[in-house]
Amino acid sequence: MGIINSQCFCDFLFFSIISLLLSQISSSAKVYNITSLQPLAQGQTLVSSGGIFELGFFSPNSSANKYVGIWHKSVFPRKVVWVANRDSPLAVTDALATLTITSNGNLQLVDGKRNSVWSTNISVLSDGSAAALLLDNGNFVVKFNTGDEYLWESFDYPGDTILPSMLLGFNSKSGKRSFLTSWKSENDPSTGEFVLGLTPQNPAQIFIWINGSTPFWRSGPWEKSMFIGIPGRDDQYLSGFHLDANVQQGTKYFWYNLFDKTVEYMYISSKGIHKCMDSKNGENWNLHWETPKIPCDIYGTCGPFGVCEASESSTTPICKCLKGFAPKSVDEWSRGNRTRGCVRQTQLFCGSNTSQSVSLSRKEDGFWKMSNVKLPDYHEYSPLYEEDCRILCRDNCSCLAYAYVNTIGCLVWSKDLIDISEFSSGGADLFIRLANAELGEEGKRIKLVASLVSICFIIMAAIAFGLYKLRVNPKGIIKVMRNEIRLTDTSETSRESLREYIRTHDPSELLVYEYDFNSILIATSNFSTTNKLGEGGFGAVYWGKLEEGKEIAVKRLSSCSGQGIEEFKNEMLLISKLQHKNLVRLMGCCIKDDEKLIIYEFMQNKSLDTLLFDPMKRGVLDWAKRFNIIQGVARGLLYLHRDSCLKVIHRDLKASNILLDENMNPKISDFGLARIFQGTQNLANTQKVAGTLGYMSPEYAMRGIFSEKSDVYSFGVLVLEIIGGWKNTSFYDHETELCFLPYVWHIWSEGKGLYLVDEVLADSYSASEAMRCLHVGLLCVQDNAADRPTMPEVVFMLSSETDSPQPKQPIFSFVSDPRPRYDSGCSANEATITLLQGR
Repeated sequence: MGIINSQCFCDFLFFSIISLLLSQISSSAKVYNITSLQPLAQGQTLVSSGGIFELGFFSPNSSANKYVGIWHKSVFPRKVVWVANRDSPLAVTDALATLTITSNGNLQLVDGKRNSVWSTNISVLSDGSAAALLLDNGNFVVKFNTGDEYLWESFDYPGDTILPSMLLGFNSKSGKRSFLTSWKSENDPSTGEFVLGLTPQNPAQIFIWINGSTPFWRSGPWEKSMFIGIPGRDDQYLSGFHLDANVQQGTKYFWYNLFDKTVEYMYISSKGIHKCMDSKNGENWNLHWETPKIPCDIYGTCGPFGVCEASESSTTPICKCLKGFAPKSVDEWSRGNRTRGCVRQTQLFCGSNTSQSVSLSRKEDGFWKMSNVKLPDYHEYSPLYEEDCRILCRDNCSCLAYAYVNTIGCLVWSKDLIDISEFSSGGADLFIRLANAELGEEGKRIKLVASLVSICFIIMAAIAFGLYKLRVNPKGIIKVMRNEIRLTDTSETSRESLREYIRTHDPSELLVYEYDFNSILIATSNFSTTNKLGEGGFGAVYWGKLEEGKEIAVKRLSSCSGQGIEEFKNEMLLISKLQHKNLVRLMGCCIKDDEKLIIYEFMQNKSLDTLLFDPMKRGVLDWAKRFNIIQGVARGLLYLHRDSCLKVIHRDLKASNILLDENMNPKISDFGLARIFQGTQNLANTQKVAGTLGYMSPEYAMRGIFSEKSDVYSFGVLVLEIIGGWKNTSFYDHETELCFLPYVWHIWSEGKGLYLVDEVLADSYSASEAMRCLHVGLLCVQDNAADRPTMPEVVFMLSSETDSPQPKQPIFSFVSDPRPRYDSGCSANEATITLLQGR
């Protein structure tokens, strides 16, 4: 019995020792940092703190070579997402290789003979306290034990894989690129022939190149949330895409993040296929999507001016030529080689002289619309709107096509149109320049019918309106035609003044209608206070309803307002010549004795200030509406400054002069103070400074000098008001003792820009858009006019991710004394001023 017990005890002791040794071996197989005293040996792995990623030695698919790489710890099959020594492999038989930190802080891989195989090659002064860690996002970093600064990180040296929060792009100033490079083969992680990266053009595209130069695939241009050459992406996928650009630093980077528990990575395979893999709840990898997937995805499959019909069911490309084009080589095309593309069949009216402008003629070139296409390569960006984009292309003989994408703006092409695909849905509209003869009978018939319908409609509308006016006011039409004017119900002074003004300022044809004063009295219930929409420095605005049911807004100029016949004529005649969706539309006028009335289209949501500055109503203006208002006002100003038939400076841009239609679309109103600039004139001086305190630029308020930049300053103040929901002239922060602009600058300069966003928006706003608007607003209110951007630049900055110059601190403000000065104090004066002598 004693012998048996002794034997059992020995067995127990033996197994206990073995278990202890195994547990020690198991625990020593995992490490959480690498130091000079604790290198990573074979058989060990470096694990991220959350156990998500793992780094260690591996040999791909029974290869004869050995590498150090990173992979997801718990998702299979294992995919190595980063390799340290991809072009410097170890022998698979080398069991003594280690990864360590050298005395100078470098991460170094040495073989069994202590030869350096791979190193980070950083130049730092180290006291031996540097360590290497693997983060839970897959980033392998070297840092000092104290401090958060990374001395080196693997995310700066990508391989074939991009992980969430990893940057893909470049720094044009330093020349550093962060591109993906494929493995040579599935068994060989050394540098392959396919490169995936971001282009420097605006908007950017993602390309896959062969050997770094030959295009293999491209994404199409970036449009703020996706690349429009990759159709069919769902909202969840799109929500994580970002593209950040910094012009000053010369950087442009694409990255993505995830909002659920999905584990995901994207990589480029050794065959050049861009794949996205995901895993739900730690399960095995699944292919989420891949490209190129079909023949049409391959770059330039159908050659210049060719179109590939994208179809997943077709194994061969279905090519066709653009309308008006034919195969360059019919023989090659018939044999299936379409890469040489197509050529134009009918020469354009522009001819071969690309410097000339297109003249108006019955032989004028036209545009053919293609829908749902992947836009061609080599686009050129211009910050214009749709109609201006078409005109830009029409008037430039080198322009072969144009497209207008709401989230991008205007794109034009002057090089061969290549790599066009036609989708069943998605993509964008492309307008291709064709000779008039190529537009076809259908196009000509549509044009003819449209023209006839338009002419008939105009004639019928004119007859109907004329009959109505004769019925309600047979003498109440002001008709200006070829310097001729007829007026009724006005004083002789007004008649002569208007006649002289029109003769000297507006020799072109113009038609302005004067409403009967009695009909306006009836429409506004005799200017009842219940009909009053608002009141400014120049008089009140009333709601009215004409006999036929048309709603109107009537601006009744006060006889003591200071806005006299000159301002009245200015607004009446100026607005009648300006047509833009973000400008209020003039319907007519009325002059009787001392009464001067201007009749506008009625805006259901009144003026911006009635909502923005009302604590009970400003919640109606969510961020989407506010951002739309900011962009709309910017577009309206751009039209006034650069794109209209006249160059107009508004001079009184403010919240009360921004009207909102039923869809909350903004319309700039009140052109009584507006001034027209002739030719190349861009600066003017006046002894009568008129406008609203708080919105006036320093050079205008103090010296009477006004220009485009005066409106830009007012726009900047307006933008900052819209973001914060504050009225600039009544804002005061008691804690900092600062008024509006100094306070905004103070918060911005402390890096707390989002604190300025109206609290009623809570978290339901786009932080990136809000910060972009704040940045633009501060650029616009800089004291020096030369420092402020132009409206084309403003529109570009608002519509793109491109970073802008840093603003300078605004110092100019008003105090209660209406005389302007440089001070940090605030103004209690909210009135519109009509006369301030410039110094």
